[in-house]
Amino acid sequence: MNILLIGRHGQVAYELRRTLAGLGTVICLDRHTALPLDLANADSIRTAVREVRPGLIVNAAAYTAVDKAETETALADSINGIAPGILAEEARSLGAGLVHYSTDYVFQGDGTRPYREDDVTDPVNAYGIGKLRGEQAIAAVGIPHLILRTAWVYGQRGQNFLLTMLRLMREREVLRVVADQTGAPTWSRLIAEATGMMIACSLTDGRFEPGDRTGIYHLTSTGTTTWHGFAEAIRTLGIRQGLLSQTCARLEPIPTTGYPTPARRPAYSVLNTDKLAERFGYRLPDWHDGLALCLETD
Repeated sequence: MNILLIGRHGQVAYELRRTLAGLGTVICLDRHTALPLDLANADSIRTAVREVRPGLIVNAAAYTAVDKAETETALADSINGIAPGILAEEARSLGAGLVHYSTDYVFQGDGTRPYREDDVTDPVNAYGIGKLRGEQAIAAVGIPHLILRTAWVYGQRGQNFLLTMLRLMREREVLRVVADQTGAPTWSRLIAEATGMMIACSLTDGRFEPGDRTGIYHLTSTGTTTWHGFAEAIRTLGIRQGLLSQTCARLEPIPTTGYPTPARRPAYSVLNTDKLAERFGYRLPDWHDGLALCLETD
């Protein structure tokens, strides 16, 4: 089976190139490859998919500049909202399936318990609106699919909170970090490994057929923290592993209002992962354990 992996260098896409290798022939495309696949260009999407003729499309690319999405609304929506529907249509014509990543930002973020997959969605920024539209577009086509909502993704490459904190802790004496937004930091490699497992469980005679497992799943680490709590854990483990000095930056908790951004962020982004455990028998580890494993990895 040909697996079309959209994205090559993103945090999750980089890990997927390895975890999917044993499940089929993985063809990685993005807008810079010889056969370009530009999610902002419908013709580019259709041409690439028809050339590769995959049995499964894994879309690990997205417009992720949350603040810029407030002003680049059309571009963000074409990539996050419209392109997933086009991918689903092309998959339907080939008898293929689709795995797609979404976000905690589809929820308003005013909850008091972890959000379930069937809870009411109500995004508070343009990024979340586009990602929700992408989910709905895929579901409307009616193909076999897995939509994986994740959150607070970090890893050893790309641009993310972990790498930013490690850099700033070396450069500054004091760091002010938001302490009133709650979520579950999730290592990109754990997301990729879980994705590979879910795909493997959905294969029948080399075909992607999830059957009644088709649908939306929440895929994050267990446990909760704030951005400040996450930064404190990075600092503690960084010092312990020799990545940071004992005299690295001191952390100061601040409210969201102390760090204004163009896009509003959900205050509560915790996702309930029971459905993943019930349908696939799999649950990601606590975020502390994921962070420790990540920092031990080259």
